[in-house]
Amino acid sequence: MEYSTDLLNALVLVSNYVLIPALSYGSQLALGAVGVTLVFGILRFANFAHGEMMSFGCMVAIFTTWWFQSMGISSGIFPTAILALPFAILITGLLAVAIDRSVFSFYRKRRSRPVTFVVASVGVMFMLNGLVRILIGTDEIIFRDGQKFLIKAGAFKKMTGLSEGLALKQTQVLTFVLAVISVLVLFWFLRRTRTGKAMRAFSDNEDLSLLSGINPERVVLVTWIIAASLATLAGVLYGLDKSFKPMVFFHMLLPIFAAAIVGGIGQPLGAILGGYVVAFSEITATYAFKKFIKYLAPGDFVPDGLVQFLTTEYKFAVSFLILVLVLLVRPTGILRGKVL
Repeated sequence: MEYSTDLLNALVLVSNYVLIPALSYGSQLALGAVGVTLVFGILRFANFAHGEMMSFGCMVAIFTTWWFQSMGISSGIFPTAILALPFAILITGLLAVAIDRSVFSFYRKRRSRPVTFVVASVGVMFMLNGLVRILIGTDEIIFRDGQKFLIKAGAFKKMTGLSEGLALKQTQVLTFVLAVISVLVLFWFLRRTRTGKAMRAFSDNEDLSLLSGINPERVVLVTWIIAASLATLAGVLYGLDKSFKPMVFFHMLLPIFAAAIVGGIGQPLGAILGGYVVAFSEITATYAFKKFIKYLAPGDFVPDGLVQFLTTEYKFAVSFLILVLVLLVRPTGILRGKVL
């Protein structure tokens, strides 16, 4: 009986600090990686400004949330930012289209090499980074309101009698649910609608798709709108789950690209899979398993150290290691995407 209780405590502990956070973080990375992989698959370049697009979208959602709150508008137990999300998606989508028309279309008309687009996207990245910091500042902002926890650790302990309490934040559930809904809608759009089929054809063979009468400008327009929408959703969900700091999204660019490449660049399903692979790898590698082992070990055995592979300061090193290994061993990724 005592061992089964220890086993349950161990399962609650690892769920609290590994499983649930990794599912939430993996959903955020997956949404970001799908946007990156769509741009790469259709427009054929790696968009390094995607992280700053997430930052910009989250910033717009924060401003809109503050505006709603000043007028007494809220969504009850849910974060007010959910109401602000459509406005943030609209404005970020318009920004993405404006950037394409003013920057990328110039090089697209001249059929510039992909590396030229990459360099241009780096310039856009720094421009957006500076714009966001000018508009909202550099301080950490917590804009989450509504009900914080669906399950509280203390209530869980009292209900189950276990030593470990399970804490489940509303934002973690919202992140996973909205990510699943978004992905299902995206795949339906790509497979069932005429525009989605045109985007897939354009990605597979640009010259043949043009001969088939597909409008390339429409494909480019829709691609940027979808990428901006996914970036905004990922940025807002990350900001709600943790907090908003402009430089955080700059740092997230590495795990997002790692997720896209691990799954197979140009493959939306692979980007989703890669997001969860990277998230679980990062969180597992930086989790201290000392207490977990104490519950499962026989007798009174307690490990001397924290039993931690890496400290949290090296979390992004895991993404870098995964990225390097995939590029060396399987450049096409898990689902055999396009080679970089």
